[in-house]
Amino acid sequence: MPTWDDVLAIGARFPEVEPSTWFGTPSLKVRGKSFCRMRSDPDALVLRVIDLGEVEALVKGKPEAFFVTPHYEGWPYVLVRLESVDQRVLAELIEDAWRIQAPKRVVAAFDAER
Repeated sequence: MPTWDDVLAIGARFPEVEPSTWFGTPSLKVRGKSFCRMRSDPDALVLRVIDLGEVEALVKGKPEAFFVTPHYEGWPYVLVRLESVDQRVLAELIEDAWRIQAPKRVVAAFDAER
């Protein structure tokens, strides 16, 4: 089961990511923009996604792992039950969230180094 430490390790793979806080909970930011954070009640990782269509696809595709609370309805964020998602999928989602929030030239430089 992935943990917050795993989220930190995945985030560290990407340029300019820094651990921080967001609404008083641990988060990851790129250039001051948050792209994921832990929350409680319920315990879940809040993750930025591209749009509401992706939220819907994730929730419908694997409702045991992905969900939305009323607070996040209408926003491009999905909540992830870490105990219900495998690490490979989590890494892909974290990378996508980073790509959404990171400046385009930071993403381009990262891609060029690969």
